[in-house]
Amino acid sequence: MRVLVPLTVVLPLLGAGLSLALSRWDRAQTVLSVVTLGAHLAICVAILVAVRDGGLAVVNEGAWPAPVGITLVVDLFSALMLVTSSFMLLAVLVYANGNPVTHDRRFKFHPVYLVLTAGVSAALITGDLFNLFVAFEIMLASSYVLITLGGRRDQVRAGMTYVVVNLLASLLFLTVVAFCYAATGTVNMAQLAERLVDVPDWLRSALGLLLLVVFGIKAAIFPLFFWLPDSYPTAPTPVTVIFAGLLTKVGVYAIIRTQTLLFAPEIGDSSVLLWLAAATMIVGGLGAIAQDDMKRILSFHIVGQIGYMIFGLALYTIAGIAGAIFYVAHQIILKTALFLTPVLVEHTAGTGALHRVNGILHRAPVIAALFALPAMSLAGFPPFSGFVGKLALVEAGIGAGAYVPVGRGLGGSALALFSM
Repeated sequence: MRVLVPLTVVLPLLGAGLSLALSRWDRAQTVLSVVTLGAHLAICVAILVAVRDGGLAVVNEGAWPAPVGITLVVDLFSALMLVTSSFMLLAVLVYANGNPVTHDRRFKFHPVYLVLTAGVSAALITGDLFNLFVAFEIMLASSYVLITLGGRRDQVRAGMTYVVVNLLASLLFLTVVAFCYAATGTVNMAQLAERLVDVPDWLRSALGLLLLVVFGIKAAIFPLFFWLPDSYPTAPTPVTVIFAGLLTKVGVYAIIRTQTLLFAPEIGDSSVLLWLAAATMIVGGLGAIAQDDMKRILSFHIVGQIGYMIFGLALYTIAGIAGAIFYVAHQIILKTALFLTPVLVEHTAGTGALHRVNGILHRAPVIAALFALPAMSLAGFPPFSGFVGKLALVEAGIGAGAYVPVGRGLGGSALALFSM
């Protein structure tokens, strides 16, 4: 494990460097990227097998103990996220190999995509706040390049919004890390969990709220989601697919990890997260109904479904958090599948606008089926995974006596059903 855990970050970075050196040989670059991510998935599966029975892998890089050294920590939650994200990164890469923009030598897609993989992996296994900040910056730096691939004017305009918002979030994140270090003398999350108990209540609550804002921007929860519906639909299809399926879920992972480990008593004793979850569900559903373009509809659904994950966390029960974790993994796969469908529709009908798309069921029944299955899962039809996830959250909410938030969640599900 001492070798496997760091390899989840090191291997994609090495692959990115070698891919850049092979930029003149398109086929070799493609094969290298697929092999690298295939090996990355195998490593992630091996780590999951090692920790599946409640184990915990802790690696201090360079043999420097915390808080001085870089500490990497993998438990069952992070291992599950590693496997799910690695699988989807590989699947989208295979799809991207048929997209013209990924073979345009002006845009170094493969190296940047591998750097994105390294950033995602680092965010999932880091054991301290500062390295989480570094991981997000690696992830965001590569996403800044990917979201503007192709160089169209609408892409650059939407990409600038994405860049500015995330730079401000990063500045706030770094400020919070500094405050945490000033208050406790460490940024190691295990040590923070012990030392924050001795910090004044008002300061602990302020730090928790600031971190919630930082990760709320990255996860696109209400009211911090405004950048997402314009940014994602304009990017090249492979980029839109992986952003929609994965990046916001890394933000949710960070919220779950920090709020449960560091700030659960403060947030758990209030209804802040429950109200944010309800607003995110409803606003995402209403935004989706108001759209005409398929990609924009699905972009608003990203926002709406994030609300269910935050709802599970806000219950602060084992059942609620388990439901939230299941829903995160489920949505990574589901959103990736759903965002691939509008591409097929556009290829068949020439547009993704609903008022101009009709008769797909008769002209292309396979495409209609490919859309119908994940759409029914998103709406919560049994026996699909979306139904299982929502049922788990509803049962957890009822068990915790949160009847009104459960009602709001069912209302958001009805909006999702209508728009789908």
